[in-house]
Amino acid sequence: MLRPVVAVVGPTAAGKSELSLSLAHRLDGEVVNADSMQLYRGMDIGTAKLSRAEQAGVPHHLLDIWPVTQTASVSQYQALARRTIDDIRARGRTPIVVGGSGLYVRAAIDKLQFPGTDPKLRASLEDELARVGSAVLHARLATVDPAAAAAILPGNGRRIVRALEVIELTGRPFSATLPDYEAVYPVVQLGVDVPRLLLDRRVADRVDRMWRRGLVAEVRRLEAVGLRAGKTASRALGYAQVLRFLAGDWSQQEAEAQTVLATRRFVRRQESWFRRDPRIVWLPADADIAGKALAVLSQRSP
Repeated sequence: MLRPVVAVVGPTAAGKSELSLSLAHRLDGEVVNADSMQLYRGMDIGTAKLSRAEQAGVPHHLLDIWPVTQTASVSQYQALARRTIDDIRARGRTPIVVGGSGLYVRAAIDKLQFPGTDPKLRASLEDELARVGSAVLHARLATVDPAAAAAILPGNGRRIVRALEVIELTGRPFSATLPDYEAVYPVVQLGVDVPRLLLDRRVADRVDRMWRRGLVAEVRRLEAVGLRAGKTASRALGYAQVLRFLAGDWSQQEAEAQTVLATRRFVRRQESWFRRDPRIVWLPADADIAGKALAVLSQRSP
């Protein structure tokens, strides 16, 4: 019998990796990465990517597959993730999808179809973005698809451009591209629940560790191979702020403080995204979270 898929989700710094390793050892599992920035080669410190030693013998898939110059593609990720999950299940093992990138998690496990792209239209919108700024395009999006505008921050130019492109190509609201929650696999989703004040402290501690472990040096190395030109990777938390420091816009202290603020804002958006999914079973991030997770799995697995 093919095993169900387990998804471990939640905000940055919640402890998803630790739980996934515990479950993998108990369930004969393999981890499928669903963190959009861990897909990039060399982006290790700033994404808290587990080292080979930290993976503790658990196979990890879909790490380090793209150069930092490549623009992210959820549809491409979806194809890779589905292929990986199918392979793990065919070998009689348990796929454990792990990540805080909500759209990527849904792309891996749900019935999502992503509209194609039109290079000329995309280039035109990106040129307009460069000329007039994201706020102007966000205002346009709000007139044609208020739901999408409400879900996308005014400063997220790449996402705004994609929304406007999809609307132009399909004649349908961008918000309609995310259908109801319907999985393509038997799946149990586990959310790691951390109180807000504790999560804020964890974020600050995580950013401090990133700096002490050499994030600035990592960004310098990646800048030399095209990070600044990467439309997706250059906007990653921590990396974008260090690039501002290297450009002389901020001091190191300002870049670190801005990373903490940006990460906390991102955490709020992650929580909002995942809380909307009624299928997720939320577990308190305490010492017995692995035991609680196994209990849920024994009750809910088909």
